[in-house]
Amino acid sequence: MARLLLSTRSLRRLLYLVVIWICLCYLVFHFTRPLNAVSLLADHVQRGLLEKSVSKQLVNNNIAFQFSKENPQVDTSPSLGEKEFLYFLSNNSNLPLAYWAANKNKQIGDKTCVKFPSLYDLEFNNIYWQSFHSSNGTFYLYGAYYDDRWRGGSLPSVRILGMVDRLKPHPTICQLWFDKLKSPLFSPVTYTYAWHTKWGNYKNNILQPYVISCKIPKESKGQVPASVSLVERNCQKPSCNLRVVNNRPVRKQDFAVCVKGLDFLQNDLSVRLVEWLELLRAVGAKKVFLYELEIHPNISKVLHYYHNQGFVQLTPITLPGNQPNLPGFRHLYLKSKLTNKRQNELIPYNDCLYRNLYSYEYLVLLDIDEFILPVKHDTWGELMKVVVSKALQEKNYTRASYNVRNVYFLDDLKDGEELQHETHEKGIPSYLHMLQHVYRSKNFTKAGSYVKCFHNTERAVSLHNHFPLNCFGTCTTYSISTDLAHLQHYRKDCVGTLKNSCKSDFKVYTTRDTAIWKYKDTVIRQSTLVLKKLGFFP
Repeated sequence: MARLLLSTRSLRRLLYLVVIWICLCYLVFHFTRPLNAVSLLADHVQRGLLEKSVSKQLVNNNIAFQFSKENPQVDTSPSLGEKEFLYFLSNNSNLPLAYWAANKNKQIGDKTCVKFPSLYDLEFNNIYWQSFHSSNGTFYLYGAYYDDRWRGGSLPSVRILGMVDRLKPHPTICQLWFDKLKSPLFSPVTYTYAWHTKWGNYKNNILQPYVISCKIPKESKGQVPASVSLVERNCQKPSCNLRVVNNRPVRKQDFAVCVKGLDFLQNDLSVRLVEWLELLRAVGAKKVFLYELEIHPNISKVLHYYHNQGFVQLTPITLPGNQPNLPGFRHLYLKSKLTNKRQNELIPYNDCLYRNLYSYEYLVLLDIDEFILPVKHDTWGELMKVVVSKALQEKNYTRASYNVRNVYFLDDLKDGEELQHETHEKGIPSYLHMLQHVYRSKNFTKAGSYVKCFHNTERAVSLHNHFPLNCFGTCTTYSISTDLAHLQHYRKDCVGTLKNSCKSDFKVYTTRDTAIWKYKDTVIRQSTLVLKKLGFFP
C-alpha cells in the first residue's frame, strides 16, 4: 500500500512539472517572437483586406477586368509566292526580271559555254551592290542602263555604274542576256573614269568611280538586253547579273532634281526640307530624286509624305566594299574622308542621270541648302527659254550644261543697324528658314567655281556635283547671267576652301534680297499645311 501511494505522488509531481514547463515555454515564445513575423502576418492580413476592398470597388463600379473580345490587329495578308516575291525584288533592286520569269535556265545552244547565272550564285555586297573579282582588281557594281542616244553612235550601249579598286581596270567583257535569245551576246568593255586625277585619291586600292560601257552587237536585232554580267572571258561563269534599266515614259518632262545620299542621322532638318521642296515645286521641278544613307525619323516622315504624293523618290544606298555602313560610324567616316565621300557621291548622281535619260530634259544636282532662283521669271521653264535662246545667239549649238553662279545667304548676314540685334521678317513664319534669310553677300563666288547646272540629258555621259565630267563631244557649258538666276546657298559659313577669305569676300559687303518672296504666299500656305498634316505643330 505504501508503495502504491509513493508511485501516485511521483506521477502527480511529474505532471505538475510538465504543466509548469509548458507554461514557461509559452511565456518565453510569446515575449521573444521576432517583430518581422508580426509584420509579415499583419501585411498578409492587410493585403488580403486590400484585395477584397479593391475587388469589391471594381465590381461596384462595373469595371472588373475582362479579356477583350476584339482580335489584335496583325498583318493577315497572304504571303507572297516565290514568283511574286522575286518580282517584288526585281522592281526594288538591280536584279533582273529573269529571276521572276520562267527562263531561269537559259543556256548556250551547244551547252559548252555558259549557263544563265543562278540567283544564288551571285555575289552581293552591302545590300545594293554586286561584286566581280577579276584577275587584277575587284568591281562593285550598282546599276546597268540602256543608252541609245543618237550622239552615242549607231549601236546602242549598256552603261554600268561601279566602283573599282584600280586606276586602270583589267579588260573585261559584257555578257548580254536577252529574253528572246537562248544565247548571250558578248561585247568588250570600255571604261570612262568618272573623276579627275587632280582631285586626289588617284591611286590603286582606293575605290574609283567608273562608267563601264559596252556596245550591243547587231545580232541583238534591236532588242534591249534584259540583264548584263561582267566577266573576263566569254564563257566564264558570272558572279554578277544586273537588270538593264530602260525607263521610257510616254512624255518627256522638263526638270527634275537629283540629291546625293542624305547623311543626317542626328540633324532634324525636316521643316527646312518641307520649305525647300515647296520652293522647288513652285519653280516647276516635276520630281526630286533623293538617295538615303541615314536620316532622322522626322526627315523620313517628310520624304515619305512627298513620296506618296509622287513628287519625291527616295532610294536607299550604301557604301560599297569594305567602307563602313554602321549608322553613325559611316557619318564619321565620310566626314573625315572627304575625297572618298566625293567619289562615292558620283554613283547616286549618275544613277539619277541614267534612270532619267528619257524622262526629263534637264537634271539639276542640288544640296538641300541650295536653291536656283530665277530673278526675272517665275519658273525654271520660263528662265531656260531665254537662256537657251541667248546661248544659241552666242554660239549656234546646244550646250551640255547651263551653269548658275553661287551666292551666300549666310545665317548671320545683316545690314546696317540690324547687325546689332536679332531681326525677324514680319509676315514670314519663323520656321521658314529661306524666306526668313533675305540678306546675302554682294559678291558672288568666281565664275565657274561652286556653280550648279541645268544638265542636258541628251549630252551628258557622267556628272559631277558642279559640272558634267564626260559628254558626247566636248562638255560645253553656258554661264547664266546673275541678272537672270542665282544659286542661293544657305549656310552657317562659307565652304571649307573659302573660310580664310569668307569675311573679307562675302561677309563685309551685304545686301537685302527679297526676290524669293515672289513665292512666299504659296510656300507659306503649302509648308504650313504639310507640317500640320504630319503633326509638327502641337
